[in-house]
Amino acid sequence: MNIPRTSYPRIVIIGGGFAGIALARKLSKQEVQVVLLDRNNYHNFQPLLYQVSTGGLEPDSIAYPIRKILKNFPNFYFRLADVEFVDTENNELKTNIGTLSFDYLVVASGSETNYFGNSEIEKHSMAMKSIPQSLDLRSLILENFEDALLTSDLNERNALMNFVIVGGGPTGVELAGALAEIKKGILPKDYPDLDTRMAQINLVQSSDCLLKGMSAEASEKAEEFLEKLGVNVWKNVRVKSYDGTTATTNGDLTFKTETLVWAAGVQGAIIKGLDGEAFVTRGNRILVNAYNQINGFENIFAIGDIACLVSEEFPVGFPMMAQPAIQQGQQLGDNMLRLLEEKPMKPFKYKDKGSMATIGRNKAVVDMKNFKFQGVFAWYVWMFVHLFFLIGFRNRMVVFVNWVYNYIRFDREARLIIRPYKKKLKDTK
Repeated sequence: MNIPRTSYPRIVIIGGGFAGIALARKLSKQEVQVVLLDRNNYHNFQPLLYQVSTGGLEPDSIAYPIRKILKNFPNFYFRLADVEFVDTENNELKTNIGTLSFDYLVVASGSETNYFGNSEIEKHSMAMKSIPQSLDLRSLILENFEDALLTSDLNERNALMNFVIVGGGPTGVELAGALAEIKKGILPKDYPDLDTRMAQINLVQSSDCLLKGMSAEASEKAEEFLEKLGVNVWKNVRVKSYDGTTATTNGDLTFKTETLVWAAGVQGAIIKGLDGEAFVTRGNRILVNAYNQINGFENIFAIGDIACLVSEEFPVGFPMMAQPAIQQGQQLGDNMLRLLEEKPMKPFKYKDKGSMATIGRNKAVVDMKNFKFQGVFAWYVWMFVHLFFLIGFRNRMVVFVNWVYNYIRFDREARLIIRPYKKKLKDTK
């Protein structure tokens, strides 16, 4: 990998997400050598992926080059690599570009879509965990309407304009709201010769409430907002199979649809070598202690979505969101310096700053520690928080200008089919 060996301890970080970047920043000017490995050369702001999928933002406005984030940090190295195996006995990583030794290893590999073992749904549905997946979904949505113009078969046309989103968490709720706004304000102008009123947006949730983990007020208000936008909300319904055209459920309900988006859950992106029963718990997450050390190791840590720190308040680990990941990265940075100075580490304590979700124009729900609110003010708070946590002044400005433009003009300029998805899918058959 052409990384020089120095007298400084080598800390290897796997993953350039919220947790990995927070840790790297904390270690940036210390007497350590930091090596960050990721399969992408950019940090991806996942909370806004749904806006890429629905044409509200271009992908470069929510991504930022990792090298640019850490360009002024001495003793920092980035390598574009896939980590294939962790050799815990020899303190080495096996990657697709070579082998790398480490003194300390931090696994921040994040999460991936959880299909709960259903290979048919995995094969035919759309996921939205990365920028390429979001671009594929954007292309598919637009191509469906183009194809709907060409067919004279009413059933086929309805299936092309019928969208099913599985999962009533923040991702599913926000995507459903964005699609409903496209149906209302954009499709009639883009497709005047197509009866876009026939387009259906279905949000399917397996439990009896949306936004599980948020307050009852937030759940009820989110459902109310969605129904006012024309979204069909189906609760206590579980999608069992999807063959590419028909989705069946645990009841009599079926959906004829060309687009099923799977947002029903995530699991840890586990790495071989750390995938044994001694390490992995529910949701494919790695068990860690209060200092984020992987059980059984003093020099191997896990932070972010991949890490499961069990406590009385969080018996299944912290929520797989940005805030716990950022806080764990920052705390581990302090603890690693303490460890190198042979000082006792401090246990991690999560400070819950609340959770939020937006359901379209002027509609959002916010749960803070001491108060909860919904509506227009919550929408402004949601926008401010997301702008604040975006990396890069340019990205913040581009996103802000896009939001203002979209709000005033009720438009989404990025509805472009840059790389056709359905054609690629057919070619692989």
